[in-house]
Amino acid sequence: MNKIFLLDTSVILHDANAINNFDEHDVAVPITVLEELDHFKKGNGVINLQARDFMRELDRLSARTDVRDWIPFNGPGKGKFRIVGDENTRLDTTQLFGSDKNDHRILNAAMALAEREPSRSVILVSKDISLRVKARGLGLKAEDYESIKIQDINRLYTGTTEVEVTDNLIDRLFAERSAPAEELGEIELAANQYLILKSPSKSGLACYNQKSRTIQRLPRATAYGIQPRNAEQTFALHAILNPEVQLVSYSGPAGTGKTLLALAGALEQRSRFRQIYLARPLVPLGNRDIGYLPGDIASKISPYMQPLWDNLGFIKNQFGSTQREHKRIDDMIENDKLHILPLAYIRGRSLSNIMFIVDEAQNLTPHEIKTIITRAGEGTKVVFTGDIFQIDTPYLDSHSNGLSYMIDRVKDNPLYAHVNLEKGERSELADMASRLL
Repeated sequence: MNKIFLLDTSVILHDANAINNFDEHDVAVPITVLEELDHFKKGNGVINLQARDFMRELDRLSARTDVRDWIPFNGPGKGKFRIVGDENTRLDTTQLFGSDKNDHRILNAAMALAEREPSRSVILVSKDISLRVKARGLGLKAEDYESIKIQDINRLYTGTTEVEVTDNLIDRLFAERSAPAEELGEIELAANQYLILKSPSKSGLACYNQKSRTIQRLPRATAYGIQPRNAEQTFALHAILNPEVQLVSYSGPAGTGKTLLALAGALEQRSRFRQIYLARPLVPLGNRDIGYLPGDIASKISPYMQPLWDNLGFIKNQFGSTQREHKRIDDMIENDKLHILPLAYIRGRSLSNIMFIVDEAQNLTPHEIKTIITRAGEGTKVVFTGDIFQIDTPYLDSHSNGLSYMIDRVKDNPLYAHVNLEKGERSELADMASRLL
């Protein structure tokens, strides 16, 4: 017998299309969830868009029938959908927990549905850990929403692999700059995957070219005064400088050079792009919108963008104050060639001939990642950086954030390159803290 999944507000704000992702099973939405969505429908954020999209879908489904009855979804093998009210149950959770908050009314709706359908499995689906724990404490089944989720994060694509080869292959690679990939044996490679080649007495760095089915030697490059300090940073710099790659992602812990390499690579290619955009998700403290902060928009977002300014300052300091490279960064900022902006401002825009760097991308949902990439016009390159294990927003984790989702879904596309950086290069002190604390 098919199951009944009851959706919490957090699921819909995460994925407006969630009700269509339960195959043959039935889906119920408490009327309290609709009340909460009503508060989210105004605004320019992604969650506001999700709320509006869901309400439009609900309006379409309910146009010719009563949503208090089960409404069949369109398509073969699909289940049914309905709205459930806050009904009386044998155990009123608003009294049990001492408050009439919306979460408790949603629990009441789930319990009432379970009592009305004793022969079927009723499961509360929520991104809210606290709500799931409360539901289980009441004897209800509760699950996280996993349709957009990486099942085994430990096997997430890293973009690099180490291969044992012969001295002869490395010698040929250095002499001829490329070699047939078939000489590596039966190893399976993704497009633009990076290789650390090791022989009994030599080593080398290479990249797999899917189009020519060859491995190509990587020389150590320099970008706007920044030199890579390890193999992973060499790979990262190659990815952003490669004109054949239009989408790049860097993952890794703090201090591995993700943002610095992305900025240096962008500055090195400044003549290829009309503008360089730098952005970070705004994660306000205490869940308060930036509108509460004093000043104009530049003043409001400045605290969130300070890490980008810090990295730009580090790059500038590679040169003397009178050198052309030092002054050029200030000129680019003054002339709007180098522009820092909040992500909310790109909605509806078409970005052509832009280098677009998005820092802290692990705080984006899969839908937000898609929204950003679909803004890319001709000649645009998009770079995402982030640490998938350092999530600052509720309802996201290492399995469900947009950066992890993108890495898993796009990993073998010839337009994409990914590098996971592991070795800290900020300082010996920072590296010690990352390893031991």
